[in-house]
Amino acid sequence: MPKQLSSKSIALLSISLASFLTAFTGSSLNIALPAIGKELSISAVTLSWVNLAYILSANVCLLPMGKFADLRGRTRIFSYGTVIYSAASLGCGLSWDMISLLLCRVLQGLGGAMLFGTGVAILSDFYPPKERGKALGISTAAIYLGLSLGPPLGGFLTHNFGWRKILFVSALLGMIVFFLAFWKLKRPQTSPATGPFDSRGAFLWGSALVTAMYGLTHLSTIPGFLLALLGAYMFVLFARSESQKEAPLLDFKLFSRSRAFTFSSLAALINYSSTHGIGFLFSIYLQYIKGLPPQAAGLIMISQPAVMAIFSPFAGRLSDRIEPRVVSSLGMALTVVGLVISIFLHSDSPLLHIIASLVILGLGFSLFASPNTNAIMSSVEKKDYGVASAIVATMRLTGQTLSMGIVTLVFAFIIGENTISPEYYPSFLKSMHLITATFSVLCFFGIFASLARGKIRQ
Repeated sequence: MPKQLSSKSIALLSISLASFLTAFTGSSLNIALPAIGKELSISAVTLSWVNLAYILSANVCLLPMGKFADLRGRTRIFSYGTVIYSAASLGCGLSWDMISLLLCRVLQGLGGAMLFGTGVAILSDFYPPKERGKALGISTAAIYLGLSLGPPLGGFLTHNFGWRKILFVSALLGMIVFFLAFWKLKRPQTSPATGPFDSRGAFLWGSALVTAMYGLTHLSTIPGFLLALLGAYMFVLFARSESQKEAPLLDFKLFSRSRAFTFSSLAALINYSSTHGIGFLFSIYLQYIKGLPPQAAGLIMISQPAVMAIFSPFAGRLSDRIEPRVVSSLGMALTVVGLVISIFLHSDSPLLHIIASLVILGLGFSLFASPNTNAIMSSVEKKDYGVASAIVATMRLTGQTLSMGIVTLVFAFIIGENTISPEYYPSFLKSMHLITATFSVLCFFGIFASLARGKIRQ
């Protein structure tokens, strides 16, 4: 028994550190982007690809890596992922121009996908259903801790030592996780999936995802609209191809067999689609409309992920005791309240109004995220844990992209190509109100998707 407990603890520590690592690196680099652009002499549009290259790479590789982990071993793929992520982080820190930086970010996305696509599955392997919510809550809290500490620590490192030190710290943390996972983490006895790896399905999936996402982020243009349609058509081809295979990359029977899996995945997609863009909007609002310096704006913005880090373990434990749909639906409802409050922000809104919105959003999301993940992992068989874990992460990244697509689309129609200067502040506020109203309606319908999943425990 002690060895079993030790293995469980090491599994939770490894996954939590990996969750912290990826969140910390991403939020730290957001603060460092101006310094990166200045040193490498690149435009703002090109600079946006520092984030986009990573997100697209991770999203494309998530589902294939989840399936590959089911076939070859989840802890093995997780361990290799830490090595790739660490090596790519080191490469980013040593990059000499934009091309080398972007190539390393793509490689970092591959490593991140190997971590995202296996982490939840490994915890589900080690922790039985009655304890799983607690473990998922702790690992989710680690994500929000990384998001909370990333801006202040990233700003400190960038200001005093340069932006490259962020990547060196990430590489070091990655190797610590590798040591824990490779040498200390014992492999549980599971029922692995069988069959060959679906390379054609992986190619179709990646091509469809890149085409659709690129089109959605440029939906206001004719080429972007056509690419979005092409991406949707390629998804249809992917679904048709997968339905005809004995060992598909994505077994669509997972959705038909389990109502809980289907609606929990849909709820995740809706939740991330209606919340991710808020951080971007509030950052601009606080620095441009309220005139706060970046450090002060960052301290206010921390209130949301800090609440998430505090309450996520509690929400996970709660979902072990009562139906996850109850907890996550309550979280979705609180998120709607936070979004509605943000609709009424204007240039003279007090800071208390802003902080209240962020705190309620943080509380709502913490009650939603880990219980919803618990519901997804509790509705599939062990042999499908890797794919289910990858789908959880895919819903998150796809939702984040859709959320930013909505922001970009509204900005394109109301602000256009203009910079956010004082004369366009009213246009920004108008855009922000329209976006938050859209998010509120979208999240409101997400409550019904969350409730529709039914009971997980019989």
